[in-house]
Amino acid sequence: MPESRPQEPFEARIAAALRETGDRFETDRSALAAAGEARGRRRLRLRQRVAVVGGAAGIAAAGVGGSLLVVPGDAPDTRRAPAAASSATASVTPAPAPASGDRILHALKELLPRGEFSQEDARGTDHRLGPSARLVYDDGAGAAAIGLSLRRIEPGSREARESTRCPDRALVPYDTCTTSRLPDGSVLMLFQGYEYPDRRADTKWWNAELVTAEGQHVSLNEWNAPAEKGAEVSRPEPPLTPEQLKEVVSAGVWRGVVDAIPAPKEPTTSPSAPPEEPGDTVGATLARLMPEGVKVVGKGGQETEYAYVVVDDGEGGSLVQVNVQHGMDDVADQLYGSAETLPDGTLLAVDQGPGDEAVPGGVMWTVDTLRPGDDGFRVVVSAFNHATLQGAPTRPAPALTVGQLREIALSPEWDAMR
Repeated sequence: MPESRPQEPFEARIAAALRETGDRFETDRSALAAAGEARGRRRLRLRQRVAVVGGAAGIAAAGVGGSLLVVPGDAPDTRRAPAAASSATASVTPAPAPASGDRILHALKELLPRGEFSQEDARGTDHRLGPSARLVYDDGAGAAAIGLSLRRIEPGSREARESTRCPDRALVPYDTCTTSRLPDGSVLMLFQGYEYPDRRADTKWWNAELVTAEGQHVSLNEWNAPAEKGAEVSRPEPPLTPEQLKEVVSAGVWRGVVDAIPAPKEPTTSPSAPPEEPGDTVGATLARLMPEGVKVVGKGGQETEYAYVVVDDGEGGSLVQVNVQHGMDDVADQLYGSAETLPDGTLLAVDQGPGDEAVPGGVMWTVDTLRPGDDGFRVVVSAFNHATLQGAPTRPAPALTVGQLREIALSPEWDAMR
């Protein structure tokens, strides 16, 4: 898995993670935010967490990544073993036959409207990264990239919820997004947004995410260009309408493909994951710690670890975000190599920089702390001079000073979460 790009804000990485369809059209897609959902893969979690403070830091789940998500291939699919009958003579239902990449590609082409296909590629259910298909489709109005990926996730889990939750507009700009429950109990998200949240190019990205009641996850993505990045826009909009996206992503054939994914081998040992603080608790604490003179005018976050508030001191909105993490002691050297050590042993690092390079004039100030102890308790607070993560600056500097951020990060209120 490629390392996270240090200058990319975490919430932008979440949006990117949702679009991940297992090396669809670009080989250097970072696996970013989503791996936080692979709870048993502790080392993967920590490596991605290290990137949180590199450049523009912050962890958020935007639904479209809210909601931070798992990138296909990072976490093994967890297909349930067929249930055996109570009778000793009852037989176990055999798993469906494997589906080849060619079969998956053929099924995708059959579901698309009449057109021409090129640049086809696919993986079968026996591939270590899971099944997927990709192609360039032209209905006569311009070539467009289309990508499909399939996997299994735990029904009713946070990962399942986040996979179909619309993003927070304060963190990910988009045109429209809806989430609905289908008659069979499946949950469907239809998203219409942009490949680049800052709109540096006119490439549109439309996405459908379907999670069934049994945990079959189907992700379908399309662009109005023959590639998601690095290609000129070929048409005003992607070829499939939202209704067509729904029709393709909910086709019954995909459920059989997911059921054919081999069950993962049980690990010999099961590493324990560090605890995670509820996002609403983190957000409420952050709001309480805002200094006098600033008014909280907006708030949000994810289910665990991350929250943000938008504050205004009368000079313009300013986004303030916090990450509360456990189990970070084993990467302390990477995070706090030149940090200040406080009398109680707390490590504290300060960063004042331009923030996201995609936001001209953006400013980001961060105070990163690691409490002493073997629980690796970390609190990172950042403030921006803009009210939304990808929005234009609303003021010359963040509403909170570095001193105020320091006071918030070191507040004993966080210790109640240890």
